[in-house]
Amino acid sequence: MRRSILLLLAILAAFLLLRPALPPWSVSFSPSARNLEAYDFLELTAHVSAPHPSNPFKDASLRGTFELPATGKRWQVEGFCDSQDGSIYRIRFMPPAPGDYTYSVEFQQGWPSRTFTGTLHVTGGRRRGPIRIDPNNRWHFIWEGTGEHYFFNGTTAYWLLGWRDEKIIQSTLERLHRLEINRMRVTIAGRTSIYYGEPVMAGPAWTPLLRPWLADNEIRYLHYLGRAGQRYGMGITRNLFDAFAELGMLDDIYHPGFDYTRFDVSYWQKFDRALRFARDRDLIFSLVLDMNDSRVHPAAGSAAERQFIRYAIARFAAFSNITWDLGDDLDHYRSDQWTRDTGRFIKRWDPYQHLATSHPVDNIHQDRASDWFDFTSFQEWSRKQHAFMIEQRKEQQRTGRIIPQTNEEYGYEDHYPLWSEGPGSESADVLRRMAWEIVMAGGYQTAGETSRRGTNVWPDSGGGWMNGRGDDTMTMFQGYAHMVHFFTSFDWWKTEPHDELVNNGNYCLAKPGEIYAVYLPRAGTVTVQLLPGVYNAVWWNATTGEKFPLPPIHAATSWTSPPAPNADDWALLLRKQ
Repeated sequence: MRRSILLLLAILAAFLLLRPALPPWSVSFSPSARNLEAYDFLELTAHVSAPHPSNPFKDASLRGTFELPATGKRWQVEGFCDSQDGSIYRIRFMPPAPGDYTYSVEFQQGWPSRTFTGTLHVTGGRRRGPIRIDPNNRWHFIWEGTGEHYFFNGTTAYWLLGWRDEKIIQSTLERLHRLEINRMRVTIAGRTSIYYGEPVMAGPAWTPLLRPWLADNEIRYLHYLGRAGQRYGMGITRNLFDAFAELGMLDDIYHPGFDYTRFDVSYWQKFDRALRFARDRDLIFSLVLDMNDSRVHPAAGSAAERQFIRYAIARFAAFSNITWDLGDDLDHYRSDQWTRDTGRFIKRWDPYQHLATSHPVDNIHQDRASDWFDFTSFQEWSRKQHAFMIEQRKEQQRTGRIIPQTNEEYGYEDHYPLWSEGPGSESADVLRRMAWEIVMAGGYQTAGETSRRGTNVWPDSGGGWMNGRGDDTMTMFQGYAHMVHFFTSFDWWKTEPHDELVNNGNYCLAKPGEIYAVYLPRAGTVTVQLLPGVYNAVWWNATTGEKFPLPPIHAATSWTSPPAPNADDWALLLRKQ
């Protein structure tokens, strides 16, 4: 009897030790489609019966090879676990061109592996695809799928995914889309417990304490032990129980107790749905991996950190509407070497080579000359944005590598930290004017709306730059939309800064002899040095969007405008007939 019990225990121990290596009973595969438009994605699901991995995010894998035989182009794609128990894995592939594709996928857990092959017919459609750098005008962006130029007009909504009601996420995206916003900075794992002086709090509707990972079970057990010890004593020092009780609290910014090797699938699925909703509106998500304000992070360069990044790539790279941002205030918690290594790591694993950047506090840490780095993402809050961005173009030219220049943090509406220039410097009107200064320097910008309408604080109808939500009293982006309409009315990407062609401290973008776009921040008149020709001219009110055509201009050398119609800031567009 005793021998039988020992044998049984030995068998049980062997089973537990070998369990991760045991294959599942069966694996079945189901593709989401056999016909698809280019830049949509195929999702192939592996249904795993009786999975055995001790950690399904580490102990099993799904990988695929996708090929377009007509061109010989091949993509190596990694899948991801999409269930807490390891019963569902998915792999996504975004075909970038019409044609007939073949693919083969392999699921591996223990031995042996399971494979599946298939075909995919892809038609052209009219999806815009990812944004890329314009190869002919490298200061600017294009949509890969259509070749249209992309006028980068962004906003910040770091904790958009903190909304528990996804209808709020969708209505937020819809509102911003109507206001001509086409890019949002949204964090995947960033957290904060401070609210920056804003009427914003965590509560039942929204929290900035995002949960991309599950709690570590062992730490959670220590937390329960600590709570029990606090309550019942047990004759051990109270301080020990207090320390245990602080561990593994997901809403504690300092002691969340995350198991960085296990992902909270429900959170990532919510992110999927937000990305899909945004993609259908051609709204780009800048995926900010993490933030300095999180306080705790996976160890720099660790296997857990790399697993997190690979999981994000596996889930999100097939969405055409993403770019990568390595982290907010990145230089405060990661080194320059980490930035370069991680940027190249992302480019190595992302099958589609989505654009990537980083967002350090000090712009000296912009990795301008590196091959992985696709555009700048400055933090610069001065009220001399035009001069700053002109200098950044020169700095970029000195590297011998031209990439777009963007300032993605030059202030937030009604937000006055001590490094701002004080009351009034962050008003909607000032920020709108700064946006014009940036774009008139050949750059692009990301702004942030006011949070003063409150989140979990009355009137509880806003959130702005913290979570994206807004109401009808928030009108700053209406002014930005007028700017978008002005620049997209002509071939702005063909112009260069030419302030030397105008007087009175005004700004000029020009393709001399063809296009002259002039911004008059103080109204008045402007003298423009023109090449000979006949030009059509239109006044644009930068505040209201109103347009006033002028009679044709017959220019020999220079031309002086009539006074702007009123004291607002104005733009003047001249195009050769």
